[in-house]
Amino acid sequence: MVSIVASQAFAQGAAAVPADGVYDLLVGTYTGGRSEGIYVYRFDTKTGDVTPVSSAKTVNPSYLVVSSDRRHVYAVNELPGDNGPASQRGGISAFGFDPQSGQLTFLNQVSSEGNDPCYLSISPDGRYLTTANYSVAANPGGSFSVFPLQPDGQVGAAVLTVHHDGGGPVKGRQDNAHVHSTVFSPDGRYLFAQDLGTDKVYSYRYTPDGSRGLLGPTETRYTAMKPGSGPRHLVFGASGRYAYLTSEMAATVETFRYDDGNLTLLQSLPLTRPGFKGKVGAAAIHPSPDGRFVYVSNRGDANEIVIFAVDPANGHLKRAGHQSSLGAAPREFAIDPTGKWLIVGNQNSATVYVFRRDPQTGLLEANPKRIDIDSPVDFKLISPG
Repeated sequence: MVSIVASQAFAQGAAAVPADGVYDLLVGTYTGGRSEGIYVYRFDTKTGDVTPVSSAKTVNPSYLVVSSDRRHVYAVNELPGDNGPASQRGGISAFGFDPQSGQLTFLNQVSSEGNDPCYLSISPDGRYLTTANYSVAANPGGSFSVFPLQPDGQVGAAVLTVHHDGGGPVKGRQDNAHVHSTVFSPDGRYLFAQDLGTDKVYSYRYTPDGSRGLLGPTETRYTAMKPGSGPRHLVFGASGRYAYLTSEMAATVETFRYDDGNLTLLQSLPLTRPGFKGKVGAAAIHPSPDGRFVYVSNRGDANEIVIFAVDPANGHLKRAGHQSSLGAAPREFAIDPTGKWLIVGNQNSATVYVFRRDPQTGLLEANPKRIDIDSPVDFKLISPG
């Protein structure tokens, strides 16, 4: 498995675990402090040990995605940020990657055609890259853009940018559209764009043969979520029949039945324990490699990983446990392809923890290994073989 982001897993497929159990671990960061960009480590799945290898300078690579051949890495350059001018656009940077040496080589950069790009995905056919432009500015507002991928790994200029209109009831957070993720369906026929600002999950038909345009809205156009909930990240389960959504502002996880571009809401569960009164902020969501569990990070005052067991009969989730991230703002995390480890970064604490995971119960063991990295955000594992 090249990238362990669940929304890409179906496109990249599973691969045999390396004989030595060692993967390349890529860490994307925010670079406003001591961090310089993307960091590469060797990750030993037998011991959980992490060894530094190399790094590549680039601005705010807060989300990464890896090509199916493991030879190219793409990163957002999340600009302008909360205090930047609305006229400044973010970027998408392409890197060549040598899995054997763990070295990244800069190839090129293009405009993201929006503010604050925060998510990337590669189409299942490998032809296009999409990014979500969150946009803290009201003008131009949230959008997503589509970029062709060149044979040499470079990313081409955007061929399509789609802007969403509207907002939600929460002033200051939902004054305009905020696209937070772009996820292709397991069948490769649809793209879902999660919009925190409008409380909608938009659906687009993907037709790369040009018969109906590259992307066009489906008949239903979108799935409306609870007002003020703030949909953020969507992943599909192992069977492809169910999908799971984090709603950032409500701190909930939703379960959907998926059928030919349509999402039907089945269940909504809170991430917090009964009686919790602090701030919340649902973020990342990933299934375990065997599909038996779903994990969600919750920030705010909770700062934990919430563990859910999956009912294979109907896709429903049942809370199985909570684990403190041992720091502040666990924005992203990753589960290694063997299912033995969960790696989580605390963005505001400059720490990464490697938790041993019990594949049978889904729970995370105490006393994790610690790595010090400034503003860690995203994690991708790559097989060097």
